[in-house]
Amino acid sequence: MPRKLLLPYKSVFSHFRAPRGSHDSLAMNAARSGYRVFSANSTAACTELAKRITERLGAELGKSVVYQETNGETRVEIKESVRGQDIFIIQTIPRDVNTAVMELLIMAYALKTSCARNIIGVIPYFPYSKQSKMRKRGSIVCKLLASMLAKAGLTHIITMDLHQKEIQGFFSFPVDNLRASPFLLQYIQEEIPDYRNAVIVAKSPDAAKRAQSYAERLRLGLAVIHGEAQCTEQDMDDGRHSPPMVKNATVHPGLELPLMMAKEKPPITVVGDVGGRIAIIVDDIIDDVESFVAAAEILKERGAYKIFVMATHGLLSAEAPRLIEESSIDEVVVTNTVPHEVQKLQCPKIKTVDISLILSEAIRRIHNGESMAYLFRNITVDD
Repeated sequence: MPRKLLLPYKSVFSHFRAPRGSHDSLAMNAARSGYRVFSANSTAACTELAKRITERLGAELGKSVVYQETNGETRVEIKESVRGQDIFIIQTIPRDVNTAVMELLIMAYALKTSCARNIIGVIPYFPYSKQSKMRKRGSIVCKLLASMLAKAGLTHIITMDLHQKEIQGFFSFPVDNLRASPFLLQYIQEEIPDYRNAVIVAKSPDAAKRAQSYAERLRLGLAVIHGEAQCTEQDMDDGRHSPPMVKNATVHPGLELPLMMAKEKPPITVVGDVGGRIAIIVDDIIDDVESFVAAAEILKERGAYKIFVMATHGLLSAEAPRLIEESSIDEVVVTNTVPHEVQKLQCPKIKTVDISLILSEAIRRIHNGESMAYLFRNITVDD
């Protein structure tokens, strides 16, 4: 039986309307309205999301061609005039991240040289957001990407649930960091019949603030898994441990530093009662799923009878679908910020929530110069 994308949640943003006139008149006169929406790549998932957004706006998708030449270079051709208009570029990030980044950069630069007034990138999942901190002798790649986007011509970005909210400070232009939590919360309320018997779970203390925000709005209990590794070996070997220790190194007598106590991983414990309850693990990204699978096993041992995983961005890399299918997880719910149709075919446990509604409303408000405040109503910084 084919799995279909869940329809947008009308009760969350039911009062949203097009600014003036009917959708038919907007569609007939999209160019005169002063904005256009383009898809930055030709993948089915990006095109589908772009079409959902334009249908809600009552506009037509901009005419452009994006393709890879035989030598691997990306070529972008804009097939209509964009002079003096606000241009919104929809770009989802498939598995080939670097190609997607180049498509976005080249399209932005093509629109800039075509005299577009404003170029706004609609990037639901911002790539390289995990590389937003210094690691040993590496670099903050997210900052580099922000500078490249500005240089290419982008003047504004709409994104969703940045991995670190401080990433907004990397940009020299405005960034609207939307939230998917209203859609995920409504999924819990409408698709989990006995959700009142659920408990929100943070799979590590680092995720406790997000879990607390969900628990408070659903009026549910909270549990935190404590004792798993708080950081990987790569995280431990960051700039604070550089340069490496050298035996018999000559140290000035006045510069001896006190010895640091070595960390010891405590035994795994679950702070909170999950016995006989539904456990709902919440996070922003689900990529390598080993930590989620391990958390599910712990919750099963503690008596949870159903386990859900809710995340905004379903990257689901490598063997993630197989591991989820073989695990104690009953369902993984993600939004369509990232294409994951192949993973859904491999694993029926993966469900999708559509967030095109809030993206289209953000586009409408930005173009009309309206406040974005309502899109963040009842949303805390911990989401």
